[in-house]
Amino acid sequence: MLQLDHVEVCYGAFKALKDVSMTVGQGELVVLLGANGAGKTTLFNAISGLIKPSAGDITVEGQSLTGAKPSAVVSAGVVQCPEGRKLFPQMSVMQNLLLGAYVHRRDKAGIQQKLREVLELFPILEDKKDQPAGSLSGGQQQMVAIGRALMGRPRLLLLDEPSLGLAPLVVKQVFETISRINRQGTSVLLAEQNAFAALKIAHRAYVIEGGRLVMEGDQAAMLGNEDVRKAYIGA
Repeated sequence: MLQLDHVEVCYGAFKALKDVSMTVGQGELVVLLGANGAGKTTLFNAISGLIKPSAGDITVEGQSLTGAKPSAVVSAGVVQCPEGRKLFPQMSVMQNLLLGAYVHRRDKAGIQQKLREVLELFPILEDKKDQPAGSLSGGQQQMVAIGRALMGRPRLLLLDEPSLGLAPLVVKQVFETISRINRQGTSVLLAEQNAFAALKIAHRAYVIEGGRLVMEGDQAAMLGNEDVRKAYIGA
């Protein structure tokens, strides 16, 4: 589904990503673990076309998307749900959701079908659809953000810190929903600091530090790795 080969990103003289190579297979849920500033968001933005890599190649289903415009990346089936949700707070929940379908705006029937699927996944949004998105709780806003991303019909969904700032019970619900989205056939790359919750639903994981991938493994290996437990889970 996704392959990165020796990707590097520079901000002036600062190298934010260093020789990053990784894959996400069809139907996989892969977690990217790392502390603040490790390079998770930069990696997502490079995949999404929001920043251009200074070296390396990014391919999706065999198609190179290196340097492609964000709209072309979305059209290719890769959609990012950004850290901090980035909703339009004064617009209604429904308006925010429909913005996610912009690249498919000519397919009215398809948009309505996808909207029904999103509201089935997040039933509470049906009752809140006419309310300003900014008036919702943090957990409900995260539902809108994920729902908006799903309206883009991703085959690969990039989720950047979806549990950030949420209560533990809400975090549990969010991760259950992410797992359900994956089981329904969408590949997922999930960037998280909440390592234990993320690894519980993941097939594989990578660890990024200082812009470089320093570790990778399947769910069991990462949960059992002492260094991962000390750094991200707690011994």
